Amino acid sequence: MRRRIRKAARLLSLLGVAGALVAACGCQSTHDDLLARGYPPAYADGYQAGCTSGRQAAGALGTFDKNVPRYASEKFYSGGWDDGFKQCQTMLENQQKAQVQNQIWNDRDRDWEQNKTQGEARAYKPR
Repeated sequence: MRRRIRKAARLLSLLGVAGALVAACGCQSTHDDLLARGYPPAYADGYQAGCTSGRQAAGALGTFDKNVPRYASEKFYSGGWDDGFKQCQTMLENQQKAQVQNQIWNDRDRDWEQNKTQGEARAYKPR
């Protein structure tokens, strides 16, 4: 019983620390972050739209978002859109590749553990 209480207390303290970190970092969108860093609003708008489109192109659920007249007439919007598209598409594709690689290693680890356990069972089996 005491062990459960201690475990619950540790979990609550970790959740409190995690909550404090989230509150301290602030939940700022990429658009707001770009504006805070001094990028023009048109670039931030384009980046946000391009990022959404890049994720969608990489297979995520979402919509393709591109203001074509603005893309054709505003160099900051088009530059932001291109950067956002490439960066977010690549990032999602890399995450997907990492997940596949982790699954391969998890399968190999599981198979190795199973073979090891079966070998131990055979070794300790009375004859």
